Amino acid sequence: MRSWTPERIAEAAGARLAGRADGGGPARVTIDSRDLAPGDLFVGLPGETHDGGRFAAQALATGAWGVLVAPQHAAGLQADGAVVLSAEDSLAALQQLARAWRRQLGASTIAITGSTGKTSTKDILAALLAPHRRTFVSRGNFNTDIGLPLELLAAPEGTEALVLEMGMRGAGQIAELARIAEPDVGVIVNIGPAHLELLGSIEAIAAAKAELIADLPAHGTAVIPANEPLLDPHRRDDIATVTFGPGGDVTLARQDPDGTVELDAQGERIALQLDFTQQHLRGNLLAAVAAARAIGVRPGGRVTVAFSGRRGERTRLPNGVTVIDDCYNANPMSMRAALDDLAATAGEGRRVAVLGDMLELGPEEGRFHAEIGAHAADAGVDLLVAVGERSRATAEAFQSDGRETQVVADAAQAATLVPKLVRTGDVVLVKASRGIGLEVVAEALTDDADRPARG
Repeated sequence: MRSWTPERIAEAAGARLAGRADGGGPARVTIDSRDLAPGDLFVGLPGETHDGGRFAAQALATGAWGVLVAPQHAAGLQADGAVVLSAEDSLAALQQLARAWRRQLGASTIAITGSTGKTSTKDILAALLAPHRRTFVSRGNFNTDIGLPLELLAAPEGTEALVLEMGMRGAGQIAELARIAEPDVGVIVNIGPAHLELLGSIEAIAAAKAELIADLPAHGTAVIPANEPLLDPHRRDDIATVTFGPGGDVTLARQDPDGTVELDAQGERIALQLDFTQQHLRGNLLAAVAAARAIGVRPGGRVTVAFSGRRGERTRLPNGVTVIDDCYNANPMSMRAALDDLAATAGEGRRVAVLGDMLELGPEEGRFHAEIGAHAADAGVDLLVAVGERSRATAEAFQSDGRETQVVADAAQAATLVPKLVRTGDVVLVKASRGIGLEVVAEALTDDADRPARG
């Protein structure tokens, strides 16, 4: 935002300007005074435990370009050549500023949501677009009413394509994000029972995700799974709709074990050479190709994807154990997909699954966990380590086949136990909801890698 004057930034944010009124804009925008660098705009947001506006003076002393805070925090600040912006609602001002910057960029904007796989889809789409457009992609879990505007404001001038992830835990949240980002293309990867405890029904989950469709402009494109009846009530006649998956507009025509795939995209054949082979990512690929085509990009050739961390990362350790670190999050859909991938790629080694609790599933959480245990058995898992109270149901369903099972109370116990159980050649899947903190198991296996595994 360096090209914008302080006056323009104040107007865009709906804020009152004090202090310096000449010169250019800030280097970047941050809400964390600890992360502040000279030349940054610090936005002080009220929080549950503290009000970030209280750190405005500290930010200015650090060399901030300026601050955006509530009037009570702006009063009496000694600007000393910096900008002071005040707004009654600093979060609303941040969001309004982000929307104005998105309009200034004029970039084709693609928003991605879904119950699972939205980050992987975002990563694949970024790889498809990068050779053709100057592309900016939102980071990690910056997919909230705070994170999304920060990412929009981080997009540099000259950006031609914006790829944004949108997360939600309740009704109305996707609509709020769409009003900030104003996407041209909305991608719904899938509908599943994530956040069922909060929303009450799978239909309510579909309606919350479909807020993205409702807020697309008349020239927009919705990219949705083929044969998903939950989204049928939310389709619009005044926008383009592209479906992906079996029976859809974008389908997988051929795939080879070496990663070569051929897609049928509305009658056009697209050949790609992928650097990933996981079957569940192929559906995400189809959604990404549909989105790329919606903004006029025709993907082709080699595709190298930098997947976000802890989302199926596969590491071969020195002791001969392979770890699949997929512990960023989990729900019944992603658990099944991860187990299917374990079954397909384990080779001759034992299939070991370290599975923790899936959260926010509501009254039927016991059934969902039991179904995962049965699926693990069907997938040929040789050893299951169940982590957490809810996962006891997973272990019980898995044990009914007489397979080897361990049950532990929490991630710390699992991190102590699992390295003692693995053998050379084992392939170990580690997966649970984010709140379980199962990354300590993957880290324990890596730290223990210099110890020869049991033969």
